[in-house]
Amino acid sequence: MTAVQSNPDYVFLPDMSKEMAEKLFSDFCGLRYNRSTVSPRVTGGVEISGSGEWPWQASLMRNNIHRCGATLISNTWLVSAAHCFKDSSNPRLWTVSFGTYLTPSLLVRPVKTIIVHEKYRYPAHEYDIAVLQLAKRVEFTNAVHRVCLPDASERIPYNIDAVITGWGAMSDDGETPNVLQEATVKLIDSTTCNRKEVYNGAITPGMICAGYLEGGVDSCQGDSGGPLVTPDTRNMWYLVGIVSWGDECAKPNKPGVYTRVTYFRDWITKYTGL
Repeated sequence: MTAVQSNPDYVFLPDMSKEMAEKLFSDFCGLRYNRSTVSPRVTGGVEISGSGEWPWQASLMRNNIHRCGATLISNTWLVSAAHCFKDSSNPRLWTVSFGTYLTPSLLVRPVKTIIVHEKYRYPAHEYDIAVLQLAKRVEFTNAVHRVCLPDASERIPYNIDAVITGWGAMSDDGETPNVLQEATVKLIDSTTCNRKEVYNGAITPGMICAGYLEGGVDSCQGDSGGPLVTPDTRNMWYLVGIVSWGDECAKPNKPGVYTRVTYFRDWITKYTGL
């Protein structure tokens, strides 16, 4: 995650009893329990300081090494990027870790099933989506909780703030942090993203761009498969994108490209029932 930024206007839940909080989190998707604070240890950015700030964020680990991000969408299902499994889609080699820190993790679950989109062909970027089923369900708490999924018909407005989270490199080919990072980006319309000096027509209807044309803030290696989320008017957070690809990290005119969740909403339902 490169040159992370903070938005102080994101709303968070006030302090409440543990019992009340956990009931609330069981009933609703997309709720955050804590708010991030700026850390002087991350240049210009935010290092997550507590649990429950982005409770749907998960780490996909192969042989106990962080490979990709994923997003919790129910007690048993997560969504990620297809390209994360280009080397292996054998669920027995993968585990899912939850919590702010890669080590020690808050919670770990084995994977039962990995379903990669049937039209995905590496190294092409189209259809870059996969869903994973856990071998054992997670119980929702203020620290581990599902995000909301938008309807397939929902039109996501451009030029609004969205948040990316992950344990990706702090710079292109840089060091991977142990603490979850967050960054605020702008959603960029496909016409702009397809301009010659940007991605020259490579953005298809199943993709959405986010970042800044001037560069400086972006997802990076290790963020793949992780969430791009936006809040609605009730301060419930929706998954609008999945970290997919880009030209290096945070370069001018090369914003991050994400799998567009609304485009694949019916595909998610087909395999998960959600």
